[in-house]
Amino acid sequence: MEVELALLALGVLALLVLAPRVGLLARYRMWRGRRERECIEDALKHLLNREHQGRYASPESLSGALSLSRAQTVQLIERMEARGLLKSQEEQLRLTEEGREWAVNVVRAHRLLERYLADEARMPLEQVHEEAQRLEHALTPEQVNALEAELGYPQRDPHGDPIPSRGGHLAREQSMPLTDLPLNTPARVVHIEDEPALAYQQVLAAGLKPGQVIEVVERTPQAITISGGVSTCRLAPAIAANVSVVPSASPQRVQAIPLSRLPLHQEATIVALDAALQGLTRRRLLDLGLTPGATIRAEMQTPFGNPRAYRVRGTLIALRNSQADAVLVAPRLQQ
Repeated sequence: MEVELALLALGVLALLVLAPRVGLLARYRMWRGRRERECIEDALKHLLNREHQGRYASPESLSGALSLSRAQTVQLIERMEARGLLKSQEEQLRLTEEGREWAVNVVRAHRLLERYLADEARMPLEQVHEEAQRLEHALTPEQVNALEAELGYPQRDPHGDPIPSRGGHLAREQSMPLTDLPLNTPARVVHIEDEPALAYQQVLAAGLKPGQVIEVVERTPQAITISGGVSTCRLAPAIAANVSVVPSASPQRVQAIPLSRLPLHQEATIVALDAALQGLTRRRLLDLGLTPGATIRAEMQTPFGNPRAYRVRGTLIALRNSQADAVLVAPRLQQ
């Protein structure tokens, strides 16, 4: 009897360990496979990022980016070379065409996820990068394409970075740090670096966002004073260096304000929707009639001031202040 029980126990143990797909060994192999893929994709993203900076990655830079030991980094490079994803030459790591294609697809998934998390999931901007980093490895190319269509084919992520096309094209835009912008020169914010997190939070708290037209009106060794049209802010140079801009041909001097700040019972003309607003949220506002040139009036609000009701094109609509913040309007003079 004891022998039979021992054999039964051994059989159950073997089933738990060796069963296809659900056994411990199968699950361990699946976990190892996911970890291997995540490590390779993070390495590919690092190499692609260095290429866009005009330089090549090295074993040292890869080790630092992925928090790997020298031995682990060497093993990873060897595996990626064997798969035809990179070439190593004189301490320079270069993507192959196959590696670059894979890297761009990972970047595409990451930036579309950031767009979804910011616009649809309403996740705070300082959290979207880390969450997208966690989710990007699990999406298939078909799921990435479906997400893009669901979001309305957005062009940029919440930080201002271009989203690669389905064909793998990743646009490049020549920009400069805000710290290099000459005084009183209109420029458009095209990118806000989300790392380190503390610096990113300070930029967000200052009210800067991609698509915004700004000017540097004063510069001292301690602070840079920035005008955004209707407001000004000050940033330490080390923080301002995380904001990238391109000179703007149109200063956009129209004194527009967010719709949420329009006084009750006052009319205004819709100037534009915030350039950072993308995807389904932008489409919903356009479908409601919030198009440039339309007349809008603040009709009423709840006792707490949120949401508010507006009349546009003969229809009364309710908007949360977070939605109305993305609608820029020019108040009309009261008669």
